[in-house]
Amino acid sequence: MKLLKKVIGPKSKYDKSIPFAYMAKVYKVEGEEELCRYFYGDTICRLIQYLDEHNILPSEVDLYGLFRNEEILVEKEACTDKEGKWLLKPDLCRSLENQYNRTLDKIYKGHIEIGECEFEDREEVII
Repeated sequence: MKLLKKVIGPKSKYDKSIPFAYMAKVYKVEGEEELCRYFYGDTICRLIQYLDEHNILPSEVDLYGLFRNEEILVEKEACTDKEGKWLLKPDLCRSLENQYNRTLDKIYKGHIEIGECEFEDREEVII
């Protein structure tokens, strides 16, 4: 079964109503597109944890949810606290769930603080 899961991948990656991955665009020089580093994660919570562990501040990053033919900007306010620091699990989950309930924007769909998150089957890989 593990081999099959590695070949096919997590079931949630085939759900077109939620992002298949997330991207962090980290600016070395603000506004300079050619001077960016990109990080990808299959969950936003792991991607933000990675950014936090590497002391990459929210002010240095744009976050995107990646769909099949679309990149959607994630509002950093949904991923940061009142002081502008990254939120981590479970606070991040709660914030994203609340953002979805307020906006019904598909970029925030599937994040649940209590219960089964739609991204739970993913490996939380960062590249």
